[in-house]
Amino acid sequence: MLNEKIAKLLIEQVNKEFYSGYLYLDFANYYAEEGLDGFAHWYEVQAQEERDHAMMMRRYLIDNGVRVVFAEIAKPDKTFKNTTEPLKAGYEHEQYVTSLINNIYAEAYKIHDYRTMQFLDWFIKEQGEEEKNAEDMVKKMQLFGHDAKGLYALNQELAARVYAPSATGPAT
Repeated sequence: MLNEKIAKLLIEQVNKEFYSGYLYLDFANYYAEEGLDGFAHWYEVQAQEERDHAMMMRRYLIDNGVRVVFAEIAKPDKTFKNTTEPLKAGYEHEQYVTSLINNIYAEAYKIHDYRTMQFLDWFIKEQGEEEKNAEDMVKKMQLFGHDAKGLYALNQELAARVYAPSATGPAT
């Protein structure tokens, strides 16, 4: 059985991962409206990954005897003035999620919950990749996105992203 505080933090994180999926679908909607289907597709795939993360955490909780209760998922409330703003918001959001995962890890460390720490190791590595990807997207948009040909090429690059469920997710 998991420590009550760790279980609570993980349940909150499940709900925050689902929110991340909503947020990224909202970004996808914005880009679809702007005619940037590659950007929209990239964020649709990102939303699927966030759902996967929530489901992995849910399974860990269930496998450890914790009843998972879902909270209401907040409606994304961001509005954008240009095509760079969602990318910057995505980068900031990934940094926020990293801080949440790190906080759960720190709490698990305090009580010597090595099993949860091992479970979270995968997410810590994943968040490093997520932050880098988000930061790279911002950089590419700043470098190429203000030129029509550059924006077209970047849109094409992002359209090629393929969703691949994690085969290497954390072991429960």
